[in-house]
Amino acid sequence: MGHRALVAYERTDGQYTLHYSHWGAASLKLKQRISAESPFGGEDTDSRWAQQLLAELADGLGADAVDGYLAGKDRSSTVVEPKPRATRLTLEEILADHLDYLHHEAFFVVSSTFEVTAYRTLWFGLQYDSETIEQAETVGNGALATVRWHNCEPVGDGHLQGQFMALKDVVGDMIDKDIFTPSTARQYLKQKLGERVGDQQELLIPTRESPFEEASLNHS
Repeated sequence: MGHRALVAYERTDGQYTLHYSHWGAASLKLKQRISAESPFGGEDTDSRWAQQLLAELADGLGADAVDGYLAGKDRSSTVVEPKPRATRLTLEEILADHLDYLHHEAFFVVSSTFEVTAYRTLWFGLQYDSETIEQAETVGNGALATVRWHNCEPVGDGHLQGQFMALKDVVGDMIDKDIFTPSTARQYLKQKLGERVGDQQELLIPTRESPFEEASLNHS
């Protein structure tokens, strides 16, 4: 099945190149595996081809040119696929139009100086929590939350996911009892999630009104 993730690398123009990783979400390991020496998370540090490719992508190399670039090159395996899924994207576009909050378990943002921010995805869909909701969008329908780190390990990651699953179960019951509409259920999820994440973590939620909001929600 894998632990699927998307990885966004910052370009020189401030936009991003979007890549896929089939196992990168496991324990959010890509936060420690990605570096300037090994930009796609390879096992070894001799990855000059990867450094050169990422530099050219950052300067504007298109996704359709990558296959020709890699043809015949002796390269080690990497955790992140070298060929991008898309280029010239803003973070807002990625969160709203490319990130699947059900099937992608994590999202990583890599700055031009290789600072890696790891986000856990939290899907707002309630089709498995409510008997009255048959289907829910997965792309653009959720939230991203950072986690705390100690000694290079995520702290409280599983706890947050468990709390969110329990919250969704309650909200699903509220919909089935006609206490919540789908709209009010989403607002309630956003509010309670903001309270659980707290001020020490970042919470991003794409919205229809604007590309995304940094949810400094009312914690009172």
